[in-house]
Amino acid sequence: MRSALSTDDLTMASRARHLWQRLEAYHGLIYFVPEADAEYTTLGIEPGMMGYFTSRSAAMGAVPAEVVVATFYNFEPDRVRRLVPLGWQRTTPPALLSARLRAVDAALQRILDDRLRRPDIADAAVTLRRACEVCRPEGRPLYAGHASLPWPEQPHLQLWHAITLLREYRGDGHIAALATAGVSGCEALVVHGATGAVPAAVLQATRGWSDEAWADATGALRGRGWLDADGALTDTGRAHREWVEARTDELAAAPWATLTDTDADRMSALGAELSGAIVAAGTFGRRP
Repeated sequence: MRSALSTDDLTMASRARHLWQRLEAYHGLIYFVPEADAEYTTLGIEPGMMGYFTSRSAAMGAVPAEVVVATFYNFEPDRVRRLVPLGWQRTTPPALLSARLRAVDAALQRILDDRLRRPDIADAAVTLRRACEVCRPEGRPLYAGHASLPWPEQPHLQLWHAITLLREYRGDGHIAALATAGVSGCEALVVHGATGAVPAAVLQATRGWSDEAWADATGALRGRGWLDADGALTDTGRAHREWVEARTDELAAAPWATLTDTDADRMSALGAELSGAIVAAGTFGRRP
């Protein structure tokens, strides 16, 4: 039987995007589940963006706000500068990392329960851990920080950690592509909003940009010929977006290229099942 993800039909870059999309919810739940807020609150970290900024950057140490601005890329800088230093006054990166892993464990146990103890979870963890071994840290600060952390002992947490590494590896490459294209963080969000994939108002609000900053970014993109008068992407704008996404896929492809077609099919099916259950549980009904 022919593999659904045969390399005869898909480039390694497109396979990288497909598998990332299938598996992302297994990592991404940490930014939405109540278990995270509960854990962070005990450390003095306020629910919402303070917890998001500090818990995700903690793998790099108690870095200053400017490092978070650089590595997270599309959040309003003054918001980061206000919350990150305050977070490090209240707790430490090791404490936050431990709290984050406890929250992940509790949330996965709540949502997936006995499903986590089936052999395919451990098998998937081994497969993706092996894939992570080819990732290099150069130019990948968020990946490198997370790669420096010890691997958890339990298979379902090993799987979460592996997906986290692959996700941050991809994200670092995405930022490199945006920076190469000379696009600011706010401009990148305006372009994203213009695709219609996520409402522009949601992107603006969750990343903390003012109406003035959003209008300035929109005007700059019109000046480059990427948006028309109605704020829709022009052919030039679509070409830019397609280039960034294709370059991101290419830069993320190396670890996924280690998978056989059979492995890739297994990861795709497992990701669809687990992500489906996580979404069905209402996990993403609120935003950080």
